[in-house]
Amino acid sequence: MLSTLDPHGPGKLGGVDPYGDTLFNEQEAHVARQEVAALTEGCGDPQRKAALLDLGELLEACAATPGSYLWFMGD
Repeated sequence: MLSTLDPHGPGKLGGVDPYGDTLFNEQEAHVARQEVAALTEGCGDPQRKAALLDLGELLEACAATPGSYLWFMGD
């Protein structure tokens, strides 16, 4: 799902590098959490929707914890 997002668009999730590492702080996680909510609404595939919900929980935990980071580890 994230690969369909514009890497130069206004959101944060489009900038997640599938081959390198990407790090979000709690402010970025808060913004990305809102993007996940929108993606989840438009997702018809149950497995992708479950993955998005899991990602949303991780982003929510990061956003709620000052000084925390969420690290996306690329290929």
